[in-house]
Amino acid sequence: MSVDLELDEKKFEQKLDLLAIRIPRELSSSITRLLNGYLLDKPRIKPIVEDPECEKNRLAILSERIQSTDLSEIPEQILESVKKLCEIEVIPHSLTLGYSYWGADHILKQILPPGVEVPSSFETTGHVAHLNICEELLPYKNVIAKVIYDKNQPRIQTVVNKVGTITNEFRVPTFEILAGKKSMETEVKQYGARFKLDYGLVYWNSRLEHEHIRLISLFKKGDVICDMFCGIGPFAIPAAQKGCFVFSNDLNPDSIEYLKINMKINKVEQFVKAYNMDAREFMKEIVEVPPGEDKMEPPVVTSIEEDKDDFTSENGSTNDTGGSNGKCVDDSTKVASAASKRRAEISSEECCSTDGEPIKGKRKGNKRIRGGVNIESACKPWEHFDHVIMNLPASAVDFLDVFNGLVQKKYWKGDLPWIHCYCFIRASESNETLLAVAEKALKAEIEEPVFHRIRDVAPNKAMFCLSFRLPKECFQEDNQSAFASGDSIS
Repeated sequence: MSVDLELDEKKFEQKLDLLAIRIPRELSSSITRLLNGYLLDKPRIKPIVEDPECEKNRLAILSERIQSTDLSEIPEQILESVKKLCEIEVIPHSLTLGYSYWGADHILKQILPPGVEVPSSFETTGHVAHLNICEELLPYKNVIAKVIYDKNQPRIQTVVNKVGTITNEFRVPTFEILAGKKSMETEVKQYGARFKLDYGLVYWNSRLEHEHIRLISLFKKGDVICDMFCGIGPFAIPAAQKGCFVFSNDLNPDSIEYLKINMKINKVEQFVKAYNMDAREFMKEIVEVPPGEDKMEPPVVTSIEEDKDDFTSENGSTNDTGGSNGKCVDDSTKVASAASKRRAEISSEECCSTDGEPIKGKRKGNKRIRGGVNIESACKPWEHFDHVIMNLPASAVDFLDVFNGLVQKKYWKGDLPWIHCYCFIRASESNETLLAVAEKALKAEIEEPVFHRIRDVAPNKAMFCLSFRLPKECFQEDNQSAFASGDSIS
């Protein structure tokens, strides 16, 4: 139920009866220094203003403490210094502080009932302000939104509030627009990339910017990335800008539409291929060996060398949490990329065009290979990919079963990929608890897992990223049927 609180802006007007000194314009700086501490000191109010009676003069507005026309509240020594510069002419000066002067916090404290907690912050995505108004404040949501809109425009053009819990399969919250423009389509910028999105149709969380940067810093130019829950591309776009090839998937068709838009905006269409399907089906499709390729003689794989130093702490040593089996690596803040030993189709120094000729010249970033190699010609994911991103913390671990028997050993080249599985861990749970669930899905033991704590999402709930090398037991042997699926996790 909404309470109709009238926002009468005139009620917030405050008139100040002050004194001012008329001074020559050219002495403004000098007198400001002399009267330091005795001039009006209010945020966003200048103590030196134009004189309406003479453009050659200025008015130095005195502090509210100065009430005597003889200026007896100011030390005589300071007054004498001012008199040496000019004649002191004291005049009355009135100042009205209106609705536009006061901040949102001040206004809301005056409007809302006593004892009600005033909203102190909100999240922004482009020009959209996202409120999480608690139940106690819901009756006052419209006036709260209007004040926030008034006090933050033009930076904020739309104010929304989340309605209910997330129930749809795309994990997109439902919002109601409370103030401003009715459109929720906006644009944000992160780490040199631009993202266009409709906040009401797709998922976006500005608080994950540092995590996006952290994970992308692990990738190397030429790496092949599989992004199972890509959204509008917060991982895919900057990874592509770095020169990685990214197979990106999302179940939400609106997310994929905006991903394609963002690919064009950031000029990385050659580096990203978009899919709109179930995440398990996506992984199965990209590793399926195309007709003709399966008739070629596969490489002989003698062994898979595990890179023990891929995930290290900043001092270069692996951290042990001292858990029950000592196998969990915790809070690793700097992770080295695992692609240094793989057999790359495209080297970091020279790329080939579609006709096999090298593309020469030294140019920065992606421009060197634009017009030449693209993701279709450069990548064979059934032979190799370097990283898998699973950014769906509420349920990503449930999808780990897809990796059991996913890749065919006879076609695979180089090291097995790193899996980056985002998850929530409650205070009552431990890293080992989640690890056991992951291993059950994979039907294999995970060696040297890395747990990176990202942020607290609730008092007893935190978001983590579990990173590990895909166990070689997950290979599909020659006598296995394709895409053997592991047990589902309840």
